[in-house]
Amino acid sequence: MSSRSPHRASARSSTAPASPCSTSSATSSSSRTARPGCFITTRATSPDLFDAEGHLALAKDTFHISRAKFLWEAACYELFTVASYSDSPRRLGLALDFAADFADLFEVRGYRRSRRGAVRARIEGASEVRFEYASLDGLPRATRICFAPRPARLEADGVAGRAEFDLRLASRERRPIALTVQCLEGEAPPAAERRFFVMRRIAKRSLRAAREDAPAIETSNSAVNSVLERSSADLAMLMTQTPEGAYPYAGVPWFSTPFGRDGLLTALEMLWIEPAVARGVLRYLAARQADREDAGADMEPGKILHEVRECELARLGEVPFGRYYGSIDSTPLFVALAGVYWERTRDQETLKAIWPNVVAALDWIERWGDRDGDGFVEYDRRRSSGLRNQGWKDSDDAVFHADGSLANGPIALCEVQGYVYLAYRVAARLAADMDDVRLAAGLTLKAERLRRSFEQTY
Repeated sequence: MSSRSPHRASARSSTAPASPCSTSSATSSSSRTARPGCFITTRATSPDLFDAEGHLALAKDTFHISRAKFLWEAACYELFTVASYSDSPRRLGLALDFAADFADLFEVRGYRRSRRGAVRARIEGASEVRFEYASLDGLPRATRICFAPRPARLEADGVAGRAEFDLRLASRERRPIALTVQCLEGEAPPAAERRFFVMRRIAKRSLRAAREDAPAIETSNSAVNSVLERSSADLAMLMTQTPEGAYPYAGVPWFSTPFGRDGLLTALEMLWIEPAVARGVLRYLAARQADREDAGADMEPGKILHEVRECELARLGEVPFGRYYGSIDSTPLFVALAGVYWERTRDQETLKAIWPNVVAALDWIERWGDRDGDGFVEYDRRRSSGLRNQGWKDSDDAVFHADGSLANGPIALCEVQGYVYLAYRVAARLAADMDDVRLAAGLTLKAERLRRSFEQTY
């Protein structure tokens, strides 16, 4: 799903002549997440319903409604299944309310905008609604909602709409209602509509193949196995294919984008079992390594990025995170990962491709990372719009003194010096393997000098 187009949807069921009742007020409900963690199903039963005179019109548990959904390839697929447990035929009116606000992810997190684009809705055919957003950055964005079967009534106005279904159910009859929500960007035409069950088969087949390719870890403890399976499913969900290979995106839903530090640390921790992740991370970050100076983005030549955003606010410059480099540890971690990846795989093709990037990163550590020449790598944002803190604790109030007062830059975090030391050590071995004896000797000397200075100072 695109982070550009959050949607709100609700389902309401009613039976004539009683008033509508919300499924959230059902007498019983349950939910489960199907293994391997891509599908979710919720279930509810109808409560007692009374007519206008207060007489019982429909006993509780007469109707059962299940809602299954999954996300796959920039679309959300949902299936409502209504079952009747009445002894006689029944009529049921089911209404699905939907809305699209096109809130930017930063707006979802609390950012207030002075102005934003307009949303308009239009009905296409008898079973499709399209919300279109006139974004301020000029990139067309739309949300497409398709229903099957065709609703009895379909309406949409502004940012909201409703689809109504008139169901006539025999005793023990089940009736499915499917909808697909697609998030669209740019001028490309929407993909052909694909049904819930077709896409579910495709998604399950793809997930099964991914699980079969991944190393299997199993213990004699069922609780540990559950943790491992949940962790594997979470990693699979975050892993995103890029032109350079797989990249573990930061967490859903507030981030869901490449972060330098997060990707590098994840790749380091997975290196022993899945080195392909490190290859994708190294190639992705090398392709986006800074090649110029830009104070607004905390960018200097050779630096490895902090995060990438392609949302409307970033494209407009309302937030500085389109391609932002305010991370003090991404660059030494990049060098460290390159070295240990080489030692783990001996992947000459990847190493030769990124070796100039490794050298540029080492140069950044010397020229830009240690600006005051004290031997330690420190950070200090160059513009007030950048991150105040640029280590792994990057909240505004994350770094403070013993009395609680906030620390002002430049700040040399202790763990960053450890990353730099590791980078020097593994890069020295890497340089030796690349037959650059002078660079290897220089890096070994720098590592030892940093070790002594650190032990004296910290």
